[in-house]
Amino acid sequence: MASFINAWCLVIISLCYTYVVARLVSKGIRRMILFTPVFLYFFIVPLSLSTIHSVGITAFFISWLANFKLFLFALGRGPLSSNSKPPLSLPIFLAVSCLPIKIHLSPNTSYSHGGSKEGLLYYTIMAALLVLMTKVYEYNSKLPDKAVLTLYAIHIYLSLELILSATATVVRAISGLDLEPQFNKPYLATSLQDFWGRRWNLAVSGILRPTVYQPMVQLMSFLDPNWSRATAVFCTFVVSGLMHELIIFYMGGLMPDWKVMWFFLIHGLFTTVEIAIKKKVTGSWRFPTGISRVLTFGFVMVTSLWLFLPVFNRGNIFEKTLEEYAYAGAVAAEIKTIIASLL
Repeated sequence: MASFINAWCLVIISLCYTYVVARLVSKGIRRMILFTPVFLYFFIVPLSLSTIHSVGITAFFISWLANFKLFLFALGRGPLSSNSKPPLSLPIFLAVSCLPIKIHLSPNTSYSHGGSKEGLLYYTIMAALLVLMTKVYEYNSKLPDKAVLTLYAIHIYLSLELILSATATVVRAISGLDLEPQFNKPYLATSLQDFWGRRWNLAVSGILRPTVYQPMVQLMSFLDPNWSRATAVFCTFVVSGLMHELIIFYMGGLMPDWKVMWFFLIHGLFTTVEIAIKKKVTGSWRFPTGISRVLTFGFVMVTSLWLFLPVFNRGNIFEKTLEEYAYAGAVAAEIKTIIASLL
C-alpha cells in the first residue's frame, strides 16, 4: 500500500508540473519535449508496484490513458485542452488526467450509454456476482478449462465496470461534473463496430479516436476515403493490442507471446471488413437484431477463449488476484472483529 501511495503522489506531482508547463509554454514541440520526463515516468511507474490490482489500475489509468491524454494536451488537443472552453481548474485537470473519466459537455442532451444510470441495485448485483465467482474459483480443478476461462471473461467485465463506475461516481460526487459512463451493455452489441466503438470500455475508444484514428485518417488522406478510414481502424486496433500487451507484461512479469496482439489484429481485420460490408448493403438487407447479437457475442467469446484469456493463466494473474481477494477479506474480517470487541 505504501508503494502505491508513493507512486500516485509522484503521479500527482508530475501532473501538476504539466499543468504549470502548459500555462507557460504554448502547444507544440517545446511543450512535448518538456512533457517527455513525465511520459517516461508514467511508463515505468507500474514496475514499482507489486499487487495485481495496483499494477493493473496504475498501468491502465496512468501508463495508457494519462500518457495519451498528455500527448494530446502537448499538441493543444484532447480532453485536457481548453481551446473552446475556460481552462480546467487544477483539481479537475488532475481528475481528468489520471482517471478514466470524460466530462459530458452537453448535459442537457440525453446520453444513451447506460453505465452510471443503472442505479445502486444494478451495481450491487454485479458486486454480489463478483463475490460469488471468487467462491466458484475454489472448484477450478473440477471445471473444464474453457469453463474457467469463461469465468475469467465474466470476472474481467464485472471488475472493469465496477472499478470504472466507482471511480466516476466518486469524482461526480466530489466535483459535480456530468460524466459519461464507461460501459453500455456490451453483451447487447449487434456488431464488432458497435461493441468496440460504442459499448466496451469507452474510455479507451474515446482516447484512441483522437490519438490514432483521426491522425491516421488525415495521414492517409491521399487514399480513397473508405480506404483511409479502414486503415485508420486497423491501426487503432494495432495500438490497442500493443498497450494491452504492455499492461499484461506489467501484471504478469512475463515477456509477451503476442497472442493478445493477434486477438486485436483479428478483431481489427474483421471490424474493418464488417464496416466495408455494411457500407455496401446499407438500406438493402441486414441480419435481425437477435442474430446479430448472438454472432457478435459468439465471435468475441470464441476469440477471447482462444487468444486473449489464456494469457491470464500463463502469468498466474488470476491466481494472484484471488490471493489478494482472500487477503483483503481476512483484513476486513479482522477489522470487523476489532470493532465488535470495542463495542
